[in-house]
Amino acid sequence: MKTQNTSISDFRAVPVSNYLGETPVWSVAEQSLYWINCEKEAELHRWSPETNAHKVWPMPERIGGVALKRGGGAVVFLGSGLYDIDLASGELSLRAASPLPPHVKLHECATDRQGRLWVGAYDHDFTPENRNPQGAAYLRLDGDKFIPEITKINIANGLAFSPDGKRIYAADSPSRQIFTYDLDPASGTLSGRRDFLTMPPEVGFLDGATVDAEGGYWLSVMYGSALHRYLPDGTLDYVLNLPFSSPTKAVFGGPELDTLFITTTQMRVGNATPPGFELNGPVYALKTQFKGLEDTPMAV
Repeated sequence: MKTQNTSISDFRAVPVSNYLGETPVWSVAEQSLYWINCEKEAELHRWSPETNAHKVWPMPERIGGVALKRGGGAVVFLGSGLYDIDLASGELSLRAASPLPPHVKLHECATDRQGRLWVGAYDHDFTPENRNPQGAAYLRLDGDKFIPEITKINIANGLAFSPDGKRIYAADSPSRQIFTYDLDPASGTLSGRRDFLTMPPEVGFLDGATVDAEGGYWLSVMYGSALHRYLPDGTLDYVLNLPFSSPTKAVFGGPELDTLFITTTQMRVGNATPPGFELNGPVYALKTQFKGLEDTPMAV
């Protein structure tokens, strides 16, 4: 296993103060980064590293994800469903209502290599006193309806797809486990669930993930000040130590797809304040020796 230490001067920071930054998506066509601030305030963001132009779209309710569409444009996941967004006006149009109860919010989305749209959810009945309500799920969009593919989830995280599109990674954060399934590229059906890794409690909290061109699985460790890269067999291969405590998800972007863009959160867990907590809030960019993959736009 290799380890790389970093300092804050190694990063370029987007000067935002997100409470819960999530779901960074790189647009190759626009050479821009999209991401969300889930709540306090609910917002969609777009930023150009080349021009430093930064656009913010306020959302009317909690936002759980953004995905780019084939041919241009975007969709956003709000608590109540999937919406097309007019990026010129900010107008939202409902495409598919959430099939989940109102207290279960759509959260953590990604497209697979065929352009199918997947989304997890966050059961807000989850509390320290009720740690297993299991009302959330992972859903796949089929036309204008959601198909439940993985059920009995508390807080969805870690969603990613292998480079060949034949494997899906997903997690239920409170369990500290990431699991994987075989994914049929033609139909989108899942089979062969198995455990991928279990995160020890002392390491931090597992959050979002991405996959690089070699199949490495990059997991953000909230309160752990690190990104962990795992090989497809679950071996921990590389640890990138960060100066900020709470990364939430990373994506590869930039002209060569070799820059990691990392969202962060100012959310507190318990009473402890980990080192580097005061640096959370911005989106950070770091040039790396690794290369990512272009996210497949959503098939419209």
